[in-house]
Amino acid sequence: MGWFSQEQCPTLDANPHVGYRLMTLADYEPVLALWRGTAGMGVRSLDDSREGIAKFLARNPNTCFIAETPDAIVGVILAGHDGRRGYIYHAVVRERFRGRGIGKALLGLAEKALKAEGINRAGLLVFAENENGNAFWEAQGWTTRPDLTYRNKSLNEENV
Repeated sequence: MGWFSQEQCPTLDANPHVGYRLMTLADYEPVLALWRGTAGMGVRSLDDSREGIAKFLARNPNTCFIAETPDAIVGVILAGHDGRRGYIYHAVVRERFRGRGIGKALLGLAEKALKAEGINRAGLLVFAENENGNAFWEAQGWTTRPDLTYRNKSLNEENV
């Protein structure tokens, strides 16, 4: 599996110590640790289990990306679609690596991958109290929809 270059995706930052590639299930443990260690993230027991992520990656093999240094995974974005709309899930950059364009680069890769699969519109959810997350998405051109009310229903009580 190759790394993406700045020529392949101009939104990549120019930091030579950070590489970008597709996520694989082999990344699960360090990615889960990153999610759990990030304030403002919600991690579900079933959806974000190894089996849940394996299912997500199998359905979306070309739209989920990792940012890494030689020592560690420093960012991740899960993106997928249902054939009509794209969705962004669990986009995170390790706190000490923020402000370097890594999140923007991951988002650029995900958006480009969704477009390549014929997706023309995407959405995401951010906890209202996640000020850093909401500021990031606003800066990237993602707007809120005051005309919508988000609703959900758990179909499995074990998915806490």
